[in-house]
Amino acid sequence: MLDVLAHAAAEAEHAEAAAFGISLLTPGFFVALAMLVVFAIMLRAGVPGLIARALDARIADISKQLEEAARLRAEAEALRDEYAKKSREAASEIVAIKAAAEHQAEEIVEKAKRDSAALVERRKAIAENKIAAAELAAVEEIRAAAASAAAEAARKLIAEKHGAAADRKLIDEAISGL
Repeated sequence: MLDVLAHAAAEAEHAEAAAFGISLLTPGFFVALAMLVVFAIMLRAGVPGLIARALDARIADISKQLEEAARLRAEAEALRDEYAKKSREAASEIVAIKAAAEHQAEEIVEKAKRDSAALVERRKAIAENKIAAAELAAVEEIRAAAASAAAEAARKLIAEKHGAAADRKLIDEAISGL
């Protein structure tokens, strides 16, 4: 029996309070009623419309940002494609410039070879001319020395073999031949 009394006492302690003796007017009822009043005031004040407008503005802002991002992405892709095209063009120009430079270098080397060969030929001709002139000068010098030696030898022979009488005879013959 003690159990039954303890159980009844525990139930009495947990019993909900009722207002004005009405069992439906419990604290849970008043909380629900307060919530309904707050929702009614919010509906009357147009709070859902304000929230909807704020959300719509935020949605519009986000969609503008998305559109701007899409536009920027398209511009970036266009720039990337343009730079890729310029890079390909630059690469082909580099190849063309390199080929032209190699061709020009070959021409310069060939011209240098021709010029050096021509210079060697000119210097060779100049050297040959100097050698020929030196030979000619040496021959003339030898002839002059030979003529001088012959004249000196002739003078000595004539001086030894001819005397004053022979000189007079030669002078007289020369005068009579005139």
